[in-house]
Amino acid sequence: MRKITLLVLTLFFGVGALYPRQIKLLAIGNSFSEDALEHYLYGLVAANGDTILIGNLYIGGCSLEKHYNNSQGDLPAYSYRKIVNGIKTVTPHYRLSDALTDEEWDYISLQQVSSLSGQYESFFPYIELLMSYVKEHLLKTDVEFILHATWAYAKDSSHRGFAGYDNDQMKMYRDLIDATSRVAQRAGIGIIIPAGTAIQNGRTSSLGDSFCSDGYHLEHTYGRYTASCAWYEKLFGKSVVGNSYIPANTSPSHALIAQLAAHYAVREPYEITTICLPDSSSPISGDDSPSGSSAFLHDLPDCLHPAVVVVE
Repeated sequence: MRKITLLVLTLFFGVGALYPRQIKLLAIGNSFSEDALEHYLYGLVAANGDTILIGNLYIGGCSLEKHYNNSQGDLPAYSYRKIVNGIKTVTPHYRLSDALTDEEWDYISLQQVSSLSGQYESFFPYIELLMSYVKEHLLKTDVEFILHATWAYAKDSSHRGFAGYDNDQMKMYRDLIDATSRVAQRAGIGIIIPAGTAIQNGRTSSLGDSFCSDGYHLEHTYGRYTASCAWYEKLFGKSVVGNSYIPANTSPSHALIAQLAAHYAVREPYEITTICLPDSSSPISGDDSPSGSSAFLHDLPDCLHPAVVVVE
C-alpha cells in the first residue's frame, strides 16, 4: 500500500489545457452504473470543456446472465436513462436492441452484478455472448468495450451476497480486482474503469468506511462523485484533480479526497493508495452545475493552496 500526503496542488490544476473530446457512452448495467454514471459524470465532463452523452440500461441487481437472456428474448425489460446536455430522460419498458441503435455509441460498458463481481467464473459465457450480440446490433463497428470494476461492500454490510466473500471487505476487493483483470484479458476488453479501487482508496482517508449509503450502494455525494471521477479520468485521459465541478453540499476537502482517490486508482488500478488530507466539513453552497460549483478552487482550506501530491 502506498501513502499519499498532500502538501501543495499546482501539478494538477491545469487539467483544462488538453483538447476537448466528445463521447457517447452506453452502460448495460444496474444500480451500480446508476451510482457511477447518472449523477455527476456529466458535470465533471462539462466543467472541463468536454462533451458526453450517457445512456444507462438499468435493471436493479441485474447480472450478466440476465442481460444476455433479455437480449435473446428481446425483452422490454429496461429502464433506459439517457443524459443529453445534462438533462436526464427515463423511458420504461425499453429493449436492449433499441438502445444499441439509438445512438452511434463510442463505448459500451458491461459489469457483473455486485454480489458476483469477484467471482471470475460467473462472467462466462455470458459476457462474451453479450458482446457478440452487441456487435451485431450496433450502428458503428469501431466501438470499444469497457468493463466496470465496481466496489467492495462496506465492512458492516448486511447484503446477503457479502457472505460469498466471508463478509470481508478486503477479500471482496481483492477478488473483484483479480476477477475483472482476468475477465478483461480473456474477453479482449481493453478498458477497465477502476471504480472499486477509487472507493477503496477513499476509505483510507479521513472519511473512512463511509462511502456506501446502505452497505453497498454509494453514498450520495462524495461516494458517487468518487466513482464518477474515476470514470472521467479513465475515459478522457485528463487528471480529474482540480476539476471545478463538485456536488452541492460537499466540502472542498471531501471533493479533493474523491478526486485524488480516483486519480490514483486510474494510475494504479490494482493497488490501494492511502489518501492523507486535512478534513473540512463545511459544504459549498450552490447548485450542481459546473458554474455553481466553481467556488471549489477558491474555498479550499489554506493548507491546500497551492498543492502537490508526494508519494512516500
